[in-house]
Amino acid sequence: MANPRIAVIISSTRKARFADKPASWLMDKVKDHPELDFELVDLRDQDLPFFDEVASNLWAPSQDPRAVAWQQKLAGFDGFMFVVAEYNRSVTGALKNALDHAYKEWNRKPMTALAYGSLGGARAMEQLRLMAIELQMVPLRNAVHIGGVDFFKVSPLGGDAPMSDIEENLNGPLKATLEELTFYAKLLKDARKG
Repeated sequence: MANPRIAVIISSTRKARFADKPASWLMDKVKDHPELDFELVDLRDQDLPFFDEVASNLWAPSQDPRAVAWQQKLAGFDGFMFVVAEYNRSVTGALKNALDHAYKEWNRKPMTALAYGSLGGARAMEQLRLMAIELQMVPLRNAVHIGGVDFFKVSPLGGDAPMSDIEENLNGPLKATLEELTFYAKLLKDARKG
């Protein structure tokens, strides 16, 4: 049986975003995962318009071919790990828009994140979990948070050090997150078949 496929979704689309640095670190860490296959999905590449459909695709098929292409892409994944930037105590507008452009494709799949910001992206992560519940995803307890001193150490707003300088603080949370993600991705993939 094929490994569950996990989308690592970069949620910031700004030219000056920090997301590429932690996303690259994460993809390097998971590239040889024995039980999950990871694919980087950058919202910059999705060309999603602002949501303007009659309703969610739960209730009516989307008309915009860009939305349909996004839904088809998401349908091929068994779980999601978002690279979450905290903007004004919430997720980015680009991520909220991407979430709204699909519904069925998120259902009954686990989600977690690598979140960052001065408080580790915790406030954005809490809001993302609430949205995930409405989209019938399974929000995981564990996530990886880059905050406080670590964030300012590796961020261009601070020391701009390499991710390896804070890796020791991230390895434990990443291990716990991947264990939980593996459990739920396999469990839910099997359950969706039945």
